Parts: sequence; structure tokens; C-alpha cells
Amino acid sequence: MIDLVIPAFVSCIVAFFVVFVTIPPLIKFLQKRNMAVKDMNKKENVMIVRPGGPSIILGIIASEIVLYAFLQLNEIIAIIITTSAAFAIGYVDDRKVMGGWFKPVTLAIAAIPIIVFGAYDTDLAFPLFGEVQIPALYLGLILLMIPITGNTINSIDVLNGVASGFMVIASFSLSICLFIVQNYEIAIVSLPLGFVSLAFYKYHKIPSKIFPGDSGALTLGAMYGSIAIVGGVEIIAAVALLPAVINSFLFLSSVKKIVEHRQIKGKPVEHTEDFKLKATNDKTAPVTLVRLILAGGPLSEKQVGLAIFKLAIFSGILAVITAFMMGGSL
Repeated sequence: MIDLVIPAFVSCIVAFFVVFVTIPPLIKFLQKRNMAVKDMNKKENVMIVRPGGPSIILGIIASEIVLYAFLQLNEIIAIIITTSAAFAIGYVDDRKVMGGWFKPVTLAIAAIPIIVFGAYDTDLAFPLFGEVQIPALYLGLILLMIPITGNTINSIDVLNGVASGFMVIASFSLSICLFIVQNYEIAIVSLPLGFVSLAFYKYHKIPSKIFPGDSGALTLGAMYGSIAIVGGVEIIAAVALLPAVINSFLFLSSVKKIVEHRQIKGKPVEHTEDFKLKATNDKTAPVTLVRLILAGGPLSEKQVGLAIFKLAIFSGILAVITAFMMGGSL
């Protein structure tokens, strides 16, 4: 455990500062090329540049390469390749709106390196019940999990700072859980995700200076899913991600098909005269977590974001409790 302190410290410093330092020049680069979208939740005509994915993936790759130099784990290579593939998929979608099938199918393909490098355990651990051996079925789970976590984080990226702030909470919760179940090496591997998210949140929080775009959100979600698989903590990871999972479930169950958010005509949220957010009465609009939060009345964008973060913290605590319950079976 002691010999992991230096790799952990160095990789976390690299993760944070690579993102923190590269975001300002990326913002200038995107501004020059007019790669900006309107912030729909601001009364004024505010244009925000996107995507922030290039800085996010650069921070992840740099920090994980540092860790590989120390630990020499195949799991790190698998995470880097899968996460980089997710970034590329998201970047394509940032530049051109693809069909609803594009991201789930291609993200499933992006999960293949985890299988190729053998960076997984076919035993699925449950709290109280212990481990279940599902060798063949688990391969399918790997191909499903990366699209699920990638699109889940992408679907919650609807307000300033929410996706990155949510990932700060979820990823650090996951790291704590990995320490609890004594999977120390993967716990160290997971720490840079939290620091990358934290650095990006500095520029993404209200009022946002940059949006992550699909490339940023899919990168964060895919790395989270990859860590859950290689760390053998899939159930714990799902618990920590619960609010975002619920959001995706609500959206899909109301829309009843896989479709791009930008292709949905009905909007789940409207604005009051003072530009607070309120739930829409449009029956064709999808049901989302934000819409449920606003069911009690209009709230500011900041208040909705804080409500989501509170849910994320609660889920993180549940994940830690789950990790203690599973500690003996892993």
C-alpha cells in the first residue's frame, strides 16, 4: 500500500494540472473557430464554446501513462484505449449529429480492449449474496456497460457544471469503495478521473466558460465504466451513479426509443419570466430527473444543480455502505 502513494500523488497532480492548464488555450482555440452553442438557460444571448473533450482526454491519458510507468498493469492500457475510443466517438458526434444508434453501437465496440487484454473478472459480486459466476454472460455485460455509463453521463449534461460536478462525486466515491474492498491498485488508477473532473468543473461550473460536449461526457462515462469492470465493482459503481441512471431510465421509458437529445422536439423544461427553470406541461416531452426535481415548483439553474449534487452525495454514501457489505466477498 505504501509503495502506491507516490504513483497516486504524481498521477493525480498530472491529471488535475493538465486539464486545468490546457482549458484556457482550448477555449481561445474554439472561440476563434466559432465552435460555440447558445446557453439555453441564460436570459441573455450567451454563447459557450464546446467541446472540452480534448483537454479531458489529454489529462486522462497523461495521468494513466504515469501510472503505467509505475505499475505496468494491462488494466491501465485497456482503460486508456477504451476511454480514448469513447472520446473519438463523442468528438464525431460533436461535429455532426449522428443517429440514435451510433453511440451505443460504437461504445460497445470501444469496450472490446477490456476483453482483449483480459482486464476483467467473470465473477459478479453482490452485497450479502456474494459472487455469481457468469463467464459467457459477463462478456455481454462488458459490451453493455460502457455504452450505459457513457450515455448516462452524457444524458445528465444538461446544466452548467452538472456533468463534471456529478463525476467528481461519483468517481471519488468509487475510488473510496475500491480502497474499502482492498483493490488498492485499481483504486489508485481510478483517482485521476476525479481530479480530471474537478479541474474541468472549475471552468464548467455556473457560469460555464466551456461545455464538455459529447466527447467530454462520453470520455468521463466510459472511463468510469471501465474502472468498474476492471475493479470488479460493477454493482457498487451502479449505486454511486444511481441519479444519472434513473435519469437515463426515465428518458428512455418516456421516449420509448434510442434517440439523440437534440432530436427531441418536446422540451422537459421551460423558463419563467425571471428565467427560472420550471417543469413543462408538454405531454410529448420526455420525463427527466430535472423535470422531476422541478415538479415542486420553479428553481434557479444553480438550485437544480445543487439538488442533483445532493442526490449524487447520497448515492455515493450508499455505494460506500455497499462496499463495506461486499468487502468480505471480494
